[in-house]
Amino acid sequence: VSYILDEEAGRDGGVRPQVPRGPGAMGGPQGPRHRQQELPLRILVPTQFVGAIIGKEGLTIKNITKQTQSKVDIHRKENAGATEKAITIHSSKEGCSQACRMILEIMEKEANDTKIVEEVPLKILANNSLVGRLIGKEGRNLKKIEQDTGTKITISSLQDLTIYNQERTITVRGGVEECCNAEVEIMKKLREAHENDVASLNQTNMMPGLNMNALGIFSSGLSVLPPASGLRGSLSASANYSPLSQGCLCVFQTAEQEVVYLFVPTPAVGALIGKKGQHIRELAHYAGASIKIAAPDNPDDPERMVIITGPPEAQFKAQGRIYGKLKEENFFTAKEDVKLEAHIKVPLTAAGRVIGKGGKTVNELQNLTSAEVIVPRDQTPDENDEVFVKIIGHFFASQTAQRKIREIIQQVKQQERKHQQMVPTPSQPSI
Repeated sequence: VSYILDEEAGRDGGVRPQVPRGPGAMGGPQGPRHRQQELPLRILVPTQFVGAIIGKEGLTIKNITKQTQSKVDIHRKENAGATEKAITIHSSKEGCSQACRMILEIMEKEANDTKIVEEVPLKILANNSLVGRLIGKEGRNLKKIEQDTGTKITISSLQDLTIYNQERTITVRGGVEECCNAEVEIMKKLREAHENDVASLNQTNMMPGLNMNALGIFSSGLSVLPPASGLRGSLSASANYSPLSQGCLCVFQTAEQEVVYLFVPTPAVGALIGKKGQHIRELAHYAGASIKIAAPDNPDDPERMVIITGPPEAQFKAQGRIYGKLKEENFFTAKEDVKLEAHIKVPLTAAGRVIGKGGKTVNELQNLTSAEVIVPRDQTPDENDEVFVKIIGHFFASQTAQRKIREIIQQVKQQERKHQQMVPTPSQPSI
């Protein structure tokens, strides 16, 4: 059920937000059109309170949308028999918070009147890709929010995630005022993470050389990230990952091959290979890449090197699945972002350009991508006159850094080709 402002709101002199109608009205690919990149607030409410939130003839929910200038979707018919229902609020940051407060107050009053439940915690839904940055290193962000707002915050287990549901539940316990204050801080962190991911992927200059349309992992018409407004339990964009994507190899036949050396925890190698090598074969087929796990130099090495060979799109898909697999198999805790070290080779002539004068370029690269980029000094170039660049970071950070470094390499190669064309050869003496 979707409640939106009616025509009377405009006639009453109120400012009527541009709310989408038709097929996109439930926050799908077409809507909301006016703030396509804005992260909506998604909350879970006990099913027994949905009637009170809607109100008689929908008057309560209409009042909420009118007062807060919001579009509020109550996903009432989904997950029949479920004890909780999702509500999606599309508005400004202030509008989302105000609507959330009104809904919490309604539930609090209903709980006191009916004595059905003792407490009504605030439950916020967030895509798993954003949760690590909300938690922060060693849980610092979450602890600070708890201390500042006087609330107790818990996050649902990774075990609850499925390919169809990539959302985790953030449960906030405390009074209405405390929960509302916590909502503001939690959504601030989630929006920051969401905006960083959108900037990293949707700006063409952020991912040079990467053809997003050729990736084949996102539905046409959807944003690159799994839509945060996607219905809980429905098939979101992230669910289009297929272990055996038919025809995915044909995209890459003429693309330039790249080699990335990705380091994974040694205990994770078995999970990556799978039973009788099935997982790694499916992964290679799905990504359109060659994936090999190098033999260890030492049995006690904490990490193993995975050699991925393929064009940019194949690299994105293969590395993305490896990051995801490590998280799924719990090689990183719920409070940890998956951060891996990747090595790429660059021509010796380009290494200086990656560093920049006084380290300026490498510092800008780190600030832009949030990845740690290291060009080890005193390296001996290999037989192709190439040296390694190390990149350490979460998936999006690593991908962005890899693309930007590849762009620098291409610029250096183009300059070298131009220079060679200008220099006369012995067979073509200058006049």
